[in-house]
Amino acid sequence: MAFILALDQGTSSSRSIVFDERGRIVAMAQREFRQIYPQPGWVEHDPEEIWSSQLATAQEALVKAGITARELRAIGITNQRETTVVWDRRSGRAIHNAIVWQDRRAEPLCAQLREQGHGETFLQSTGLRVDAYFSGTKVRWILDHVEGAHAAAARGELAFGTVDSWLLWKLTGGRVHATDVSNAARTMMFDIRHNRWDHQLLGLLRVPDSVLPQVHPSAHVYGETEPALLGAAVPVAGMAGDQQSALFGQACFRAGLAKNTYGTGCFMLMHTGERFQTSANGLITTSAAQADARPQFAFEGSVFIGGAVVQWLRDGLRAIQSSSEVQALAESVPDAGGVMLVPAFTGLGAPYWDADARGTIVGLTRGSTVAHIARAALESIAFQSAALLHSMSKDAVAAGSTPVSELRVDGGACVNNLLMQFQADLLGIPVQRPQVIETTALGAAYLAGLATGVWRSLDELEAQWQVERSFLPTMPRERAQDLMAQWERAVRQARAA
Repeated sequence: MAFILALDQGTSSSRSIVFDERGRIVAMAQREFRQIYPQPGWVEHDPEEIWSSQLATAQEALVKAGITARELRAIGITNQRETTVVWDRRSGRAIHNAIVWQDRRAEPLCAQLREQGHGETFLQSTGLRVDAYFSGTKVRWILDHVEGAHAAAARGELAFGTVDSWLLWKLTGGRVHATDVSNAARTMMFDIRHNRWDHQLLGLLRVPDSVLPQVHPSAHVYGETEPALLGAAVPVAGMAGDQQSALFGQACFRAGLAKNTYGTGCFMLMHTGERFQTSANGLITTSAAQADARPQFAFEGSVFIGGAVVQWLRDGLRAIQSSSEVQALAESVPDAGGVMLVPAFTGLGAPYWDADARGTIVGLTRGSTVAHIARAALESIAFQSAALLHSMSKDAVAAGSTPVSELRVDGGACVNNLLMQFQADLLGIPVQRPQVIETTALGAAYLAGLATGVWRSLDELEAQWQVERSFLPTMPRERAQDLMAQWERAVRQARAA
């Protein structure tokens, strides 16, 4: 039996999962780490905490699996994307806390770039809108605000990476500074048509190419781990940003297949094949995970606050004591009673792209209860995801393809049956939950296994994907359309706040 270790480094926790050659979970370990909020709109992580928590879970998962590192064929890495780390090449220490993908501090620079008319230049090369969500302006902020950083970068003393690059550097003892195409595609500095760094964009951002990692396909032997870390040298043979990894783990290898991951945020991707195309409906174009050197593309829509709205119910509103209570509270009322909650706590992502929107609750009456608010919070996840899929379907039809006919789901919140049924009702198409919902980690394992010969082809991987439950729409389409219209009215109020 062949074993692969997937390192799944997320926004709120680090996890490690051991998979066997049939894609089944053998063992799992997880550790949360600190969220740092220096001021409103700013979110940071300690890079050393990311590393130490990830290493600890890797060691723990091997113990739980009852295997040693010598029995691993490979390691795959998947990671929170856009989160930015800049470190000193000599010491291996970060020069600033990691700036997290949710962080909005770089918005003034983004506004300046848009006002100067550079938006289309970035879009046509990277597929991305100029937004503080992406890594490029985060790197610039660190270089601007850490004393001597610009000079040190110019001398080649600093390295930039998204979290995958940071972990790879640590795992290989500083021997390898690299990333894969799917993570590079999220930096706002990478030409995804030609899979290379764009020097015009680097100039606009004042980021020297000396800080950049090498870029490889997602399935690629990047290097070997330091033997002392896990007990043996193991090839790191797969890397992909978490959402592209989930698309791969869901076996969405062909144009027209789509998945939605319900995590801290919600991320919907639709594979669009080997042809670069831009969206006319508020989506971004991104590189899908690549099994070889051929470019693969996807449309993506990102919801900034997905499952995090449940954390707000718990920690902010104190409506529940643990996240697992939300379904029971929401089900204690037959519907949301006309309440709509738009969780624009850090602005709105696709398809609205409004950094100034603010969280809003509308439709409150004297009869509204905390249960109605809880249900509205849960439903907000489905409403935002439905807006994304409607935009994707419009783009698909405009490109001569058919609308998405099913949605494959994963992530922590997809176990919530109430949410999944409401999602199917809003969309009017089946929502398919696979037997293995840890598809983000599974995608990283698949990529590492392809690079090391555990699996021979995408067809072999596709055969392993199996449905655990299908949620079929039961709501009349007129009712679903009316609810979506109410949602859009609530969004307009949030954007006017």
